[in-house]
Amino acid sequence: MLSYWIKSLSVRLWVTSVAALAVSLTLIAAIVLYAFNHLPPDTFRVGESIRGAHKLASELRFDESGQPVSIDLDERTKWLFDFGSTELMYRALDASGHVLLASRGAPDITSWDADDLASSLGVMKRVTINGKPFDVVTLEVMHGQTPFFLQSAASVAFNKAVLGEKIEPIPAIVGDTLLIATIIFGLTLTFTVRRVLRPLRVASDAAASITPQNLRMRLSIKGVPSEIKPILIAFNDALARLENGFAVQQQFLASAAHELQTPLTLIRGQIELQPEVENKDLLFREIDLMARQVRQLLHLAEVSESQNFEFGEVDKVDVAEDVVDYLARKADKKQVKLHVDAPVIPATMRADRSALFILLKNIVENAGPGVDPDHLPFLFERFWRAPDAQHDGAGLGLSICKEIALAHNWKLSVKTLASGTQFIVSF
Repeated sequence: MLSYWIKSLSVRLWVTSVAALAVSLTLIAAIVLYAFNHLPPDTFRVGESIRGAHKLASELRFDESGQPVSIDLDERTKWLFDFGSTELMYRALDASGHVLLASRGAPDITSWDADDLASSLGVMKRVTINGKPFDVVTLEVMHGQTPFFLQSAASVAFNKAVLGEKIEPIPAIVGDTLLIATIIFGLTLTFTVRRVLRPLRVASDAAASITPQNLRMRLSIKGVPSEIKPILIAFNDALARLENGFAVQQQFLASAAHELQTPLTLIRGQIELQPEVENKDLLFREIDLMARQVRQLLHLAEVSESQNFEFGEVDKVDVAEDVVDYLARKADKKQVKLHVDAPVIPATMRADRSALFILLKNIVENAGPGVDPDHLPFLFERFWRAPDAQHDGAGLGLSICKEIALAHNWKLSVKTLASGTQFIVSF
């Protein structure tokens, strides 16, 4: 079982895909963690400070005279400016640099930056306010045709603390995300692989059902992946060549048997008309044996092709009794008693009457005192005869039975008893 799973294409696809995903996510996580651990902190603080300043500018409110009067803050941001009034500040200025609006705790000084306001727009600058380093961002806000400036300032210590709070859980989040993504991908991939490989399983089941009786069947390439399609096409081509070769073989058998029948009949007739021929009985025996083999070749060629069967309602018991009547004279010569033991109720079924007759006849003709258990696996092979066989025959009778059973989906089995041999045909 372990060997099957190791060699399974589904398992290999699953393991390869999950491993590739895990490696890819691990590399991405390593790059992200490396960036957080090695890039300068200012890289992250700049973006955070500029985004905060833009948020304040978007919430700046003006009175009817066009002067800034307030910033509409949400509860969380308002609490931060009130609680950390000396660490987090903002103010609005006119074009001349006069302060028009400021947060609580913002120092009442004319300029936070030695440079003019216009040259500081949109960037973060490190300045000193009240002896502490601050990150200051200056933005221009237009109200109608009048320009105003909004400055946002956060102490370096405050920014580092906030940034640390945001960055610290990132490694754990990345690790958990990696694990969860791998598990979800692995589970969904199981169903995906099964769905992708379903056409292959269908093709495999179809190939397993192909027998000499249905060589006309071909594997469907509908829905099969492009990479696998050439294999199925090549298999169908090989099947077509096999069908053609099998048909030629069957045609040869039938033709040879037909060609041999007439000469054998003529030879027997010539011997009967020649009174001076010696050992006529021996010659007739040999000719009859050859004629029987020819008939069996014909039967074998016929039963190997499903289109040669004519199915209809058949009474099994009636056919069995016909076999007993047909073999009665031969049985009497060998002092063998044939008897049909069957229920009184009619036992009809759908079958080819002639084929059922030949099957039962061949089984009865092969009746003997017993079969060596070592010979049982070879009984139904063509042209096989037991090494110690005492009866005449070409080894075709039971192989004909096998072909008939296969064509009807019957089960033909044999086992050795304490005395004799038992053949069972399960309809």
